[in-house]
This record gives sequence, C-alpha cells and structure tokens, in this order.
Amino acid sequence: MSKITRREAIFGIVATGAAALTLNQTGAAQTTETVKTAAGKTPPLSPDEITAIEAAIGKKGKYVEAESVYTIPLPRNDLKISIKGEPVPISFGFGGWVSIKKTMDSKGAVLMSDTVLLQEEVNPLISAAQANGLEVGAIHNHFFYEEPRIFYMHVHGMGDVVSLAKSYAAAVKTTKLFPANQPPVTAAPTKTAKDIFDLPALDKIVGYTGAVNGTTYKYTVGRADQRILAMGAEMTANIGLNSWAAFAGSAEAAHIAGDMAMLEPEVNSVIRALRKNNLEVVAVHNHMLGENPRVIFLHYYGRGAASTLAQGFRAALNELGKKNETMKM
Repeated sequence: MSKITRREAIFGIVATGAAALTLNQTGAAQTTETVKTAAGKTPPLSPDEITAIEAAIGKKGKYVEAESVYTIPLPRNDLKISIKGEPVPISFGFGGWVSIKKTMDSKGAVLMSDTVLLQEEVNPLISAAQANGLEVGAIHNHFFYEEPRIFYMHVHGMGDVVSLAKSYAAAVKTTKLFPANQPPVTAAPTKTAKDIFDLPALDKIVGYTGAVNGTTYKYTVGRADQRILAMGAEMTANIGLNSWAAFAGSAEAAHIAGDMAMLEPEVNSVIRALRKNNLEVVAVHNHMLGENPRVIFLHYYGRGAASTLAQGFRAALNELGKKNETMKM
C-alpha cells in the first residue's frame, strides 16, 4: 500500500471543504476581509513566531489579525521600470511579498510568496527554492511593454512557521529579493497620490478605500464570497487571494494595472467587462496549486483619465460572484 503524503491528505480534505458566502461589493473601506465559517478560524501566529519570521528575513512586516497572516513586502527598489517608455514607480506593481499563516488544523503553516524577477534571475531562484524545500507554483508576466522585462514567480511551502521563514530566507539570501541586498530607501516624494488624484471620487466609483504608497494609489479587494483552501490553509486577501488596481501618473493621464481573482466561470465575463472599458488583458493564469475551488488570475493594464480607468475596474469587480448560482446547477 502506497503512503499518502501530508500534502495529498490535505488536498483530499480541501476538495470537500469549500463553502460559498455572499460577495459584498458595496461594502465600506477595506483592504482585508474576514471570512467566518462553521469550520472555525485560522489559529493566530504567536509573538515569538512573528519575531522569528522577522529575524530570518531581516525585515519587519505587517500582521493582519483578522486573517492571521504575517506579510513582509519585498519591493524591487533596485530596478528602474518604464512602460511604453514612461517611467513608473516600483509601487505600481513591482513589489513582491512573502506571507505566512497557519493551517486550519494548527499542525503546520503555509508560506506564499510572489517574487519580482529579471529574466536571468528566474531559474537560479527556482533551483534555490527547491534546494531549500520550497515549491514553484507559477511563473508568468504581469505586464506588456515594460523595460526591463519582468517575470513573477510564485513560491510556496509547508512546514512549521520558523522553518518556513528560514527556508525562504536561505532561498533568497543571495538575490535582490533579500531586504539586506536592497539599496537604501530614497527620500519620500514631494507629492503623493493624495495630492495627485481625487481619492474620494475614485473611492466612490470603486466602492472601496485604497491605500496611498508614495505616488501610487492601490485598491485590494478580497473574495469574501468564497472559502478557498490550499495546502490546508485558508487563502485570504493578504496571502494572495485578491483583486487589485493600482493607479500612477496623473489624474488626467493615469496608468492603471491590476489583477482579478476569478472562479473559472467568471473568467470570460471579467475579460468582456475589461475590454468594454478599453483595458488591455495582459495575462490569464494560475498563482497557486491545489486550491479548491480553483482560482484563475487575470492581469490588466490601461491608460487614460483616472476616473475612467476606475470605472473599468469597478465593472470587472461587478462580474465577481455572479456565476455562483450557475455553478450550482
């Protein structure tokens, strides 16, 4: 009789555990969403575990108590990026991250990371990740027209919190992803997104409140209508299950870039909504492995007046949750 690995056992449990809720798209300001189900809540990370994560990676992050997720941002401040020849800030979509949370049974933890890489950095990191017991979930583009060309690699792992943090740190230690290998933070811009865009007007269109990050304004919207499990952990907004939109440039001539987190029946409805609003579809792909229900991610890009671009993002959000009844038939 063949042995069943912990991963295989967990995936079997996940396949029976998804439950739908109701998507609230008219909710108040949020960047995270709490999903409460009869199955219980993710066990919290302890202060000692958070300290161990910070010590391994050499940088402090943010603990979102509602999701029991600790996230450390990993921006590529060493790069200078342009799109169609126009410089864009790193915060527009060139910041990676690593997150850790515990599994629902409290017997282990899951690490998820989205890494921002030059072409020549991809395969060395694959080897380093696998050598340290981590796995590759996806490799893909997020943009067209960017210079230099950038790829995104999703890395994940299972284990205990401290071991996962140390394994990840060892995998990225010699790369530009490691915080100690990044250049010093430059002075803050004299004008931020609060000065550049009419934020209340954008918030009214989108139906959420975004976050200012230098000259960028970003919305992050979770999937409160779905309970999605991967590797025994609940996938939530701060561990990568979200739709987002980032604005840069100026109010009259803005850039928008973002990601849509979709169930399979929602994919073409979202594509249709984006194209009707003159937003370019850049990529359609997975980010995770073994999640249930399956989630497809779509990246998009556009130029124009910020208010017009915001309407396109809102139109795409409106398509999420519509297909749930169809899926049950």
